[in-house]
Amino acid sequence: MSGHSKWANIKHRKGAADAKRGKIFTKLIKEITVAARMGGGDPDGNPRLRSAIAAAKAVNMPKDNVDRGIKKGTGDLEGVNYEEILYEGYGPGGVAVLVECMTDNRNRTVADIRSFFSKSGGNLGESGCVAWMFDKKGSILIDKEGVDEEKLMELALEVGAEDVVEEEGAFQVLTNPDDFNTVREALEGGGFSFVEATISMIPQNEIEVTEEKTAKALMKLLDNLEDNDDVQNVHANFDIPDEIMENL
Repeated sequence: MSGHSKWANIKHRKGAADAKRGKIFTKLIKEITVAARMGGGDPDGNPRLRSAIAAAKAVNMPKDNVDRGIKKGTGDLEGVNYEEILYEGYGPGGVAVLVECMTDNRNRTVADIRSFFSKSGGNLGESGCVAWMFDKKGSILIDKEGVDEEKLMELALEVGAEDVVEEEGAFQVLTNPDDFNTVREALEGGGFSFVEATISMIPQNEIEVTEEKTAKALMKLLDNLEDNDDVQNVHANFDIPDEIMENL
């Protein structure tokens, strides 16, 4: 299974615990606030906000939380002014890693991110050092269980998806970022439920990590990054064989 889909599935399994700790709500409220600040509080005219609200609904976030996030973004309620930053670096095994952050303290965030890379045996790089290895795409991950592949592919391609990729345990629907919401809404209307539906950075090529020690260090790095309150999304170009993944 590809690194992107595998990491998405791992994050999904962690989702229930994250929701209990409130971490996933915190990240989504940040995204809602920034989306509303940049594009206004009307989701009909703000695709980024519409997508953030859909993600919030998917994890059963209360409507009051969503509304407060929007009002903080539009200035109707007092809120924190978050800065969006993209960090790039190399993890164990030479795996390229992109880290999307929203922070109110750049110095704190970069110190944390640099420490995570260093402790894993990787290193934080300069801007642009690995971003060129990824393409920005809409990515919709759908659990294979009970899914009619032909129906999924027909509907997805009909409404503008670029590709439907079969992975172990999941189908990944890829779109142009501009078509993401149209495709997502059509699939949702068609009865498909999502493991993940995001604008993501999809690796052009993947690095196979075949040593268990390296794979363990890499997953520890990705886990630490995901658990940091300032980190919104993590993308990496790894491929770990399933037999090693099971041992982890």
